[in-house]
Amino acid sequence: MSVSFDQRVANFCAGPASMPTAVLQKAQAELLNWQGSGMSVMEMSHRSSEFMGIASKAEQDLRKLMNIPDNYKVLFLQGGASLQFSAIPLNLLKGEADYLDTGIWSKKAISEAKRYEQAGLGKINVVASAKDSNYTTVPPRDSWQLNDNADYFHYCPNETINGLAMFDVPAVNVPIVADMSSCILSSPIDVSKFGLIYAGAQKNIGPAGLTLVIVRDDLIGHANLVCPSILDYKNQADNDSMVNTPATFAWYLAGLVFEWLLEQGGVEAIYQQNLLKAQKLYEFIDQSDFYQNPVNKDNRSIMNVPFTLADSQLDKTFLAKADEAGLLNLKGHRTVGGMRASIYNAIDLATVEKLIKFMQQFEQTSV
Repeated sequence: MSVSFDQRVANFCAGPASMPTAVLQKAQAELLNWQGSGMSVMEMSHRSSEFMGIASKAEQDLRKLMNIPDNYKVLFLQGGASLQFSAIPLNLLKGEADYLDTGIWSKKAISEAKRYEQAGLGKINVVASAKDSNYTTVPPRDSWQLNDNADYFHYCPNETINGLAMFDVPAVNVPIVADMSSCILSSPIDVSKFGLIYAGAQKNIGPAGLTLVIVRDDLIGHANLVCPSILDYKNQADNDSMVNTPATFAWYLAGLVFEWLLEQGGVEAIYQQNLLKAQKLYEFIDQSDFYQNPVNKDNRSIMNVPFTLADSQLDKTFLAKADEAGLLNLKGHRTVGGMRASIYNAIDLATVEKLIKFMQQFEQTSV
């Protein structure tokens, strides 16, 4: 039995996440026969003129959306952001690198980088950690133990699991590397302040299977000799991200998302919507004695909103009734429990208001 688009649920999954309905409808219309070619994008050679045109337009639209300077390469890679935890030190680490720990994904990046320290390829310095606050606030800048001679400084501006965010670019004197998997394209940024930006696609870009890397020209071409050729940024840049067969359909869908974002008015326009969605949800949580968000207000993510119930015994009932109401994937990450609403770009204000109404009704019938 087929499901029409008006039967779709509200999906608050942290990733793979909701995609814009208009994008899915266009992909559906083009699935069997892309623009009269007689074949699906999934069936095209990645070397064909048709796909090369798709890839080129996706890159140009992304450059327009993010105002990416000409001295940055845009790479469309595979392996998720987790593979970049290894690729970054293999490409950039020569002596020492600074890492800021603000949550689980920061910790994973640090753990992977430490493997190269153990192999004698450099030293990894954790400049500060939010662990003492249970990852509810960012350590103050004056407490960071920075090395001005570090090869790079790594941080995660938006921690998906804890809902901890940093909105100002850290003031450091070395190239900044940022894991923007869960916040890329959600608000305007100045790309020129970063040495490298990377992001898994499955939150604000498109389906899982694609990873974006935006890297400044002077940071490529220096990979460690043990770096696999497929992880070498220069090798990928020289081969248009096609050292091997890329994730063609995910690349195509990302391009459709970029088109959709431009049609919405670009990143600034979607940012204003994101601010409003987050404001309404946090305001409701804060005025309630039944729900709570533990994150410092200055560090609250506008993409991932974790919350707990006053009585954790009601968690299973809340999730069951939410599912019945068509509000799916609200269960918090297994490491922190509670609930989490991921309200990425594709989640509109009406969907957030529907969630708030449900939460209000659940509170009224549970107290």
